[in-house]
Parts: sequence; structure tokens; C-alpha cells
Amino acid sequence: MDDFSSSFRYFFAITGGLVGIIVTSLYRIYLKNNIDFEVFDKRSIIRFTIAFFGCCGLYYTLSTLTEIVYDSIWTKNPFELKFFEDHNSFFEVATSTILMVFLWTITYFTIKFIIEGNKNHLKNLELNATLREAQLNTLKGQVNPHFLFNSINNIRGLMLEDVGKSQEMISKLSEMLEYAFAKNTVDAIPLHEELEMVENYIALSKIQMEERLQYVEKINEEALQIPIPPMIIQLLIENAAKHGIANLKEGGTIALKVVKDNENLFITGANTGKLKIANDSTQLGLKNIRQRLRLLYGQKASFSLEEIEGEVVASIKIPLE
Repeated sequence: MDDFSSSFRYFFAITGGLVGIIVTSLYRIYLKNNIDFEVFDKRSIIRFTIAFFGCCGLYYTLSTLTEIVYDSIWTKNPFELKFFEDHNSFFEVATSTILMVFLWTITYFTIKFIIEGNKNHLKNLELNATLREAQLNTLKGQVNPHFLFNSINNIRGLMLEDVGKSQEMISKLSEMLEYAFAKNTVDAIPLHEELEMVENYIALSKIQMEERLQYVEKINEEALQIPIPPMIIQLLIENAAKHGIANLKEGGTIALKVVKDNENLFITGANTGKLKIANDSTQLGLKNIRQRLRLLYGQKASFSLEEIEGEVVASIKIPLE
């Protein structure tokens, strides 16, 4: 007879599978409970080495026992006896056992590290999202006090000169604050809503600066529904009025331009004057714009401030996708 019997095939296939499942399950449980995969220190290496060779020894022992059990129930045919004589040396069995356990260990560690890597990636995403939201809330919380402080200063400067205009400024300020606080909990609003805020701010500023402040705008109608961060254009206009036009005896013009292409929305605010940043200026509004754009859009958005041919030009690019 030159082949394995059915009893030999089925018995060693079943028992071999059971032995493998039992041994590797115990091995996995030990590794899970005793090995710190995040801090794989000297102690972990020692425990792993003991577990590895212990698993090899257990597998070898149980495999030997299955052969003994088989011999107590069935009798090997000549082909099976010859097979065991040729492949049953201690060195050959030990080597194959160590190789099998080694391959299983590599597979286990690979799967473990992939799972842990995915968990860490998800945790980092959640942490970054939470941090981003906290940073955005902080930045949005800066806008209202910053705007309110500047407006109150303007009203205080006008109070002794013209009570009627001061009262009108307070009314405008009340409307703007209502808008600002209402939008403080959202990350984006339609462009046309932001433009209404800008119009109120210009009206408020004109009460103080009168004819010294001229305002023009050129808005692409297709962009009116595009969502943008709230108060971001208002900060541009406020910066242009406070640090630009207000410092010019003859006054000047603030020009707002909004256009779009297939990929980006371009917002440009230009005002008459020179680009001069006072030593005591916190540049809070400009920093707020930069940081909010970075948090919301990453590297796809941009903000620049430069002097071009007698004008200070602030430019914002917001991705549409």
C-alpha cells in the first residue's frame, strides 16, 4: 500500500487543526494579557521569548500525544510507518514547529499593529477634530469682543461731539451685535448674509467719518450663496476703516471685490493708504482671519496683506470643494 489511509488523513487533519487552535489561542491570550505592545521593553521581550518557546513546546507535546492516541486506536500501514520514520526526527519536527509558530507570530503581530494603528489613527482624528473645534470656538469668541471694543471706542469719541449721531451708532451697533452673536455658533454662512453685516458696519463707520469714507463693492452674483466663515469680510473692512481710512485727513475709499472660478472664491478688500502696522497693534483681526482659514480649509485657503500702488490690499482665497 503506497498511500495514507482515510483514518490517518482525517485523524491528523482534525487533531492537527484542533492542536493548532488550542495552542495559538493560549499563546494569543498570554500575549494580550502580558505583553505591552506600546512599551515593548526588556521585560516584554523576555516574556515574549518565554511565551514563544513555551508555545513551541506545547505544540510539539500535543502533536506527539496525537500520534500516541492514533497508535492506540489504529495501526499504521507500511507507507505511514515509512513516512513517520523519514519525518519524525526531533530536529525536523522541532524546526517545523518553530517555523510554524514563528509564522503565526508574525501574522498575529502584523494584524495587531494594523488594528492598533487604525485605532490610533481614529483617536488622532477625533482628537484633532475636537482640538480644531475648540480652537475655532476660541477664535469666534475673539471676534465679538474685538468688534465691540472698537465700536464702543468710536461711539465714545463721538459722544461729546454729536449726541444724535452717537445714538444712531448705538442703534446700528445693536443690530450688528445681534447678528454677530447669532452667527457665533456656526462655521459658515452665505456670502449675502455677510455682506449685509458689512453694509451695517459701513453705515456705522460713515456716521463718524462722514464723507471721508467712500465704499464701493463689486460682487459676483453667482457667489452670493457660497458659504464663508462669518465675520471674515467684516474683519477685513473693519481693519481697512480703522487702520486705513480713519488715519487719513482727506479720507479715502474701501473697495470690496468678490469673484469666483470653478475651484476658489476670491475676496479682495482694498483701501486708500499705506501699509503701516503700529507697534502697539495686536493685529487680532488679521490673526483671527489667518487662523480660522487654516483650521477650516488647511493649505487650500490663503490670506495676504500687501501695499500695491498706494493701496493696502487684503486678499482671501477660499476653496469651493
